[in-house]
Amino acid sequence: MKTPTSRRRQLAAVAVVTALGLSLAACGDSDDDDNGGGDGGSGGGGTITLGYIPSWTDGLSTAYLLEHILEEAGYTVEHEEISEAGVLYTALAEGDVDMYPSAWPEVTHASYMEQYGDRVEDIGAYYDSAVLTFAVPEYSEITSIAELPDYVDQLDGRIVGIEPGAGLTEATQDSVFPTYGLDDAGFSLATSSTSTMLTELSNAIDGQEEIVVTLWRPFWANAEYNVRDLEDPEGALGETEALHFLGRGGFAEDFPEVAEWIESIQLSDEEYGALEDLVVNQHPDDPAAGVDEWLEQYADVVGTPAS
Repeated sequence: MKTPTSRRRQLAAVAVVTALGLSLAACGDSDDDDNGGGDGGSGGGGTITLGYIPSWTDGLSTAYLLEHILEEAGYTVEHEEISEAGVLYTALAEGDVDMYPSAWPEVTHASYMEQYGDRVEDIGAYYDSAVLTFAVPEYSEITSIAELPDYVDQLDGRIVGIEPGAGLTEATQDSVFPTYGLDDAGFSLATSSTSTMLTELSNAIDGQEEIVVTLWRPFWANAEYNVRDLEDPEGALGETEALHFLGRGGFAEDFPEVAEWIESIQLSDEEYGALEDLVVNQHPDDPAAGVDEWLEQYADVVGTPAS
């Protein structure tokens, strides 16, 4: 994913290797004048660094939405594109990024919250119907996760997953596989990246082949690839949860107007779906343009920070 302006920096992949020593250039230390600190409380000014995983397009979409409105309000916004959830939560907890603009702390990222929750702030939830899924192409005859052992040969014993450090991956390995006996049936979870999973899904659909992938809602790929969720009769993938804005410790104190504004954001299915579609599908090379188009219709939904 390319960022459209020079002020947006990308965290290099080497950051994953050096996560224990992570020190991103855009500081989240509230004592740093460049980061805003006390300046953030005066109704504009200061730098806010957004950290997110760009292939998880809920975070990508909300990051560019926040950038548009915050920069109009007088703030400087910088982006840090990170490749793994563990690195992202470490950066947030250590103050190396100021916000994670679309976290799943209630269920999917619960283990990260257990580790880092006392060093981050929950600023607010903007969407309340997120859920993890196993999905198949619409033409598949499989209807339930409980049926998968009967299809181990047709599926070559593979469930196609996403990043190894994702909460969805953890839920699949630690809950879904043992609950439905998928290990005993001969299945393995193939992890790599969200983009690789989508490529495999696309190729299987082109060949009208059976495939099971780990997915989630809301996510643009559900409609784009015409997939159907498998039933989860045992509830192994967890409950419906909300998507949250998380901040580093001290964020609300340093940026009170921003925190109050963010807490007020609430998107419906229609509003969120339109945002992600415009950012990811309609303007893939310029997500800021997607936000511009979205705001032409939904500006009153999100408002602006108080001055």
